[in-house]
Amino acid sequence: MNTKGRRGSATPRLVVAFFALVGVIVPVTSSAADDHPRGGTMVVGVSGEPAHLNPAITTAGNLHGITASIFNGLVGLDQKAEPVPELAEKWQVSTDGKTYTFFLRKDVRWHDGAPFTAADVKFTFEELLLKFHARTRAGLKDNLTEIAAPDSHTVVFRFRNSYAPFLRRLDVIEAPILPRHIYQGKDAFTGAPNQRPVGTGPFRFAEWMRGNHVVLKRNESYFRSGQPYLDRVNFRFLPSTAAAVVALEAGELDYLSSVDGANLNHLRTAKKITLTRSAAGSGGSYCIITLIPNLRMPTLQMVAVRQAINFAIDRNFILERVYFGAGQAARGPIHSELTWFDPALATMPYDRAKANRLLDDAGFPLASNGVRFSLRFAYPHAGFGPLADALKTQLAQVGVELSLEPGDVNAVTERVFVKSNFDLGVASLCNGPDPDVGVKRIYHSSNILPIPFGNGAGYRSPEIDALFDRAVQTMDHAKRLILYREIQSKLIGELPYFWLTETEGYRAYRSHINGLRIWSANAFEGAYINRPPGK
Repeated sequence: MNTKGRRGSATPRLVVAFFALVGVIVPVTSSAADDHPRGGTMVVGVSGEPAHLNPAITTAGNLHGITASIFNGLVGLDQKAEPVPELAEKWQVSTDGKTYTFFLRKDVRWHDGAPFTAADVKFTFEELLLKFHARTRAGLKDNLTEIAAPDSHTVVFRFRNSYAPFLRRLDVIEAPILPRHIYQGKDAFTGAPNQRPVGTGPFRFAEWMRGNHVVLKRNESYFRSGQPYLDRVNFRFLPSTAAAVVALEAGELDYLSSVDGANLNHLRTAKKITLTRSAAGSGGSYCIITLIPNLRMPTLQMVAVRQAINFAIDRNFILERVYFGAGQAARGPIHSELTWFDPALATMPYDRAKANRLLDDAGFPLASNGVRFSLRFAYPHAGFGPLADALKTQLAQVGVELSLEPGDVNAVTERVFVKSNFDLGVASLCNGPDPDVGVKRIYHSSNILPIPFGNGAGYRSPEIDALFDRAVQTMDHAKRLILYREIQSKLIGELPYFWLTETEGYRAYRSHINGLRIWSANAFEGAYINRPPGK
């Protein structure tokens, strides 16, 4: 089935087929040829400087855009979001889907020369990912019973119940593997390794000039022979997408991982620049701009109030005027390009009159100044300012006053997800190829924790918890589909979040850059400059 894009073109829905590699050994794939030009520095534009470089404790996109080149996962994801070998050269899954055994490569060393072993995998999951990584913790914490390391190159994960999507949540975004000898005994959030990370990936950390850039250099001992081709990757921090586009056209940047709608038409005709839509991938894909109500606040605990706010939001206006038609109006908690999405869902209606009636009935009459109540809206000033202005205008029309409180992305993330000091927040929340990878983490009550990009709303529903738990224990794809569609229906009824627009992501790069793996979190491993370095 196809859905129509905003410009009238038919865009095929991505169908991510469910499969379980039951009882199968998956062999290592051959590496790419290494006859590409070598050398040179690729300059990458980054919107927003990360607070640290520890990818195991956050799902922040600006951080993972850098660290995906420093670290590796047990598996990677190919262009169809299927698992392929990475730190694990092969694996075996029991017939009941409860035991996953990974056989690790023996030729991998950390950037400081220490050998990579099963102890690193066990430590990373037990001490970092299962405690702090919002998506991985939400999916694994309550089901995973044991991680065993019977020898230095074998890791066994044992689950209480069958766990269908496990292989798809083991890439460098969902489960980056960190060195035990570096991070053990260090504070996960403030420890020194967060500023000078040590990984196994194609590039090593070289330099961090605060407020300006992070530089990575080639890992000469990378386990994929001949790669990478580049000498360095320089991640430059820029204040806005507009500034990044100007720098790209001037030749000061080589690559932008995100281009907003305002610049799409311009870049389509720009000389020596390639514009391409972001491909399928890990938990950093299929993103929905989502408003986060703090359900700890009495006013927002009322379903009628949340319904009124939802009716007051004109998603089509936001899509066209804020995001310049790049994407689609959201229809629920699962991105419409995933097969898990229920195509029978209606569009989210805009009905200002109904919103006003609901608020009247809920006991919030208009005061003489036209205000029923006020909400503090915490949002990152980079990228969300136009959205904040649009929401302030729309909600004012039903008597809800938004107090706009912008801030640095790292400060706002801590305020919303860690300190819960807000009324409304906003984030680009990404689904991933399976609902257990990116959807569950913001709805399951077990993820109401002071961790970035978890259940920031504080939403609790035993019924929704039970449905998510049943879905992930079901190995049959058709039965899982029924459960996830039931979840969508119930969530739309309760509105624990407000889903605004589905992002239609684009990337842009100078035409002399080749070998980019647009579908991969580690986009630069095979990249090369098709010209002599320095020219």
